[in-house]
Amino acid sequence: MGSRKSVFVSEYCYMMPPKDTKQYCYRTSPPDIFSNLPENVIDEILICLPFKDAVRTSVLSKKWKYNWCRLPELTLDRTIWTSKKDFSLFSTSEITYIIYHILILHDGPITKYILDVPRTRSCPKIDGLIYFLSMNGIQHLVLKLPLCGLNKLPSSLFTCFQLRHLTLENCLIHPPPAFDGFDRLISLELHDVTISSKFLESLIYHCPLLERLVLRIPQHLNVVEIKAPKLRSFKFTGSIQFITLKDVPLLAKLSLVDTGFVRADNFDIAMFFESFISLELLHLDNDSIKFFARAGEVVPKRLPFDLNCVKRLYLSEISLNGFKVISFALCLIRSFPCLQYLEIQVDEEDDDDYIRPTLICLEVEAFSDMTLNHLKTVKLRKISGTRPEMQLIKLLLAKSPALVTM
Repeated sequence: MGSRKSVFVSEYCYMMPPKDTKQYCYRTSPPDIFSNLPENVIDEILICLPFKDAVRTSVLSKKWKYNWCRLPELTLDRTIWTSKKDFSLFSTSEITYIIYHILILHDGPITKYILDVPRTRSCPKIDGLIYFLSMNGIQHLVLKLPLCGLNKLPSSLFTCFQLRHLTLENCLIHPPPAFDGFDRLISLELHDVTISSKFLESLIYHCPLLERLVLRIPQHLNVVEIKAPKLRSFKFTGSIQFITLKDVPLLAKLSLVDTGFVRADNFDIAMFFESFISLELLHLDNDSIKFFARAGEVVPKRLPFDLNCVKRLYLSEISLNGFKVISFALCLIRSFPCLQYLEIQVDEEDDDDYIRPTLICLEVEAFSDMTLNHLKTVKLRKISGTRPEMQLIKLLLAKSPALVTM
């Protein structure tokens, strides 16, 4: 009983503190592990939280009050700009105040900064922001500016020489004369920007380590030659007519979405594809296939050469009733003898008047010279059981002896 009593007392001794409470608590209370975590652990916790929640941790204890101020990664997006009371967006002046108030309190380098301003607002003044980032070791910068007006980038952006990742949206890009590229940049995304063909070509060329490039440029450009010997991934939305891939020996992933506004004139399909000696994945939408199909008077049965490196082919929003479209799609399939994965997303079909030429094009007998010995997976999306779809399925089943999944 004695031993049991001592245990019982020890279990509840904290509930009956002696008169000198402060001294007793100091001696018997467990240490506050949460407040004494190493700074690097605290930083990792805060980085995983949305920025607004990271700031709210300042109420946890005195030691946590300003921990968020040394965060090396800041994301200011819609979660910041929305009022808690009525879910309305802050005004442009309020957004500007928040941006600079955070900078005033911040202590230490900022390696990653994401600014996503609501599209319905005018652009806040960001000159001081960009200058601050350029002086604090920025490596990853995302600027998604509103649609209103031409948002000219401050010249200090072009002094951020430590940049590794850069994303710009809805802005006017006009560099100073002395700018000579970002020699550490490995990823570049430009969405709906206003930029000259000459500077775009120069910018890409003067990023010698560039591995990933995303361009969504609706404006008509002069022809842009893309020379990027380290480039591995390229996504393009715009007029294919105006891009030429010259020096891309390592390019493994290519996605082309044509805006469909410009008709191909004297476009050499073979020359376009012959430089893709390392291409493994190709994505084309219906308009980009239509662009290539209309490049000549007759759609070629196959390319003048095989691209044995291509393993995966994605065709999106394809109209199987379009004779030239399906003809060029089959031209590519014939030219990729080592294809392993094929995915086709079907668009709404046209009138039945156009079906007969397509059905003839898809007849199995027309493919006596082709066998897809490596094709293992086929995905057909949004199919509705039309005759061209069934004929395509029949063709793929007949010509794919190694097929595992359809």
